[in-house]
Amino acid sequence: MSESMSVRCPACGHEHLYAAPSYPCVCGAPVAPPLDRHAAATTVTHRVWDEEWVAVRCAACGRRNQWPRPELGCPCGTTLRIPVSGAPAAGHANPEAACPAPRRAFQPMAIRTTGDAVTAVALYLRRLGYRDIRRADQQPPSGIGLAARGVLAQVDPTLRPASPGDVECLWLTAMTESVICVYFSLAGYTDTARSSADTLSVPLFVLDLTGTPRAINDPADRLDASGTA
Repeated sequence: MSESMSVRCPACGHEHLYAAPSYPCVCGAPVAPPLDRHAAATTVTHRVWDEEWVAVRCAACGRRNQWPRPELGCPCGTTLRIPVSGAPAAGHANPEAACPAPRRAFQPMAIRTTGDAVTAVALYLRRLGYRDIRRADQQPPSGIGLAARGVLAQVDPTLRPASPGDVECLWLTAMTESVICVYFSLAGYTDTARSSADTLSVPLFVLDLTGTPRAINDPADRLDASGTA
């Protein structure tokens, strides 16, 4: 079970009992960031991608992976960043060799914000075997682009179904970078977008509000089954 500690909001002085969330390592063991009881929580005033992640070592297999940095919302409206001990920033982590183990069932996280959708996709890509997930250098016209070695993903949190142009734009960008591409949408896809994706072999996934990606075409089924292997 994840450790918990008392956290004081620096804005209103309210005390919270905070328990760190745990995430599934590739070996299947739960991993939770170690909380620093001797440091104070800080307020989140603006967001920088590199500061959203923290590197944590799995106690079971020794692998170091990047996970969302712990945060807590105070009723006063302040977002608190919870201090983590003994973990370098994600941008400076050096992931080690994978522990050979079968992939376990994906453990989703609920989607309430755009950031939650991005985190859910990052966790899913990590489950498939992709490492060093980061913001893509070239962001799409809509949504958020994520990249890792060999893959380019688009997370579309809008309330409109993705269009053929959205899918084709992602495919063209991936072609110029010689990587595969994957599309994740909250609102699904138009029929013509699905047809274009099938023609271009672009995996399409729909994200439900539990954060579970659901494959909706054959390329997505193949990717879900085989990962990066």
